Amino acid sequence: MKRAHKTLRAKVRKIIKPAHPTQPEKAEISIDEADDLYREIRIENRLMDEKGKEARLKQGAEVEVQIEAIRKPQEARHENATLPLL
Repeated sequence: MKRAHKTLRAKVRKIIKPAHPTQPEKAEISIDEADDLYREIRIENRLMDEKGKEARLKQGAEVEVQIEAIRKPQEARHENATLPLL
């Protein structure tokens, strides 16, 4: 099934050290094309490279954020679809 997707440019703004040793390190990523109030996201700073080895983001790194959605046949939009009235 084909996925709808969009790729957005972003930059790693900062690396956040954990407050407690059991918590993971986080990377704060700023998405250039997002609205001001929703621009930053934080993810665990633990990635896998193409060889399956662990990798980490560094502050200032240019990255791409890819958004994907699976379109199911029953969710396809139709021109004549109407919404029920409440």
